[in-house]
Amino acid sequence: MAKQSNTNNQVEKFTEVPLEFVKEGVSFINKCKKPNNAEYMKIIRAVGVGFIGIGVIGYAIKLIHIPIRYLIV
Repeated sequence: MAKQSNTNNQVEKFTEVPLEFVKEGVSFINKCKKPNNAEYMKIIRAVGVGFIGIGVIGYAIKLIHIPIRYLIV
């Protein structure tokens, strides 16, 4: 009898995890909201500044790397 209850506990634990995940997922989706125009523009501006910043850093590294490479070779 103890073996069967142990098996039932394992099955309950195994089925509990996906149910908890789904409940938390539904709760998260319900809390989410669509950004308004001002929030959307802030996001676009932040991403644009990030792209430009990474591009400038990459270009500067490339400009420094090219002369060093030719000095070594």
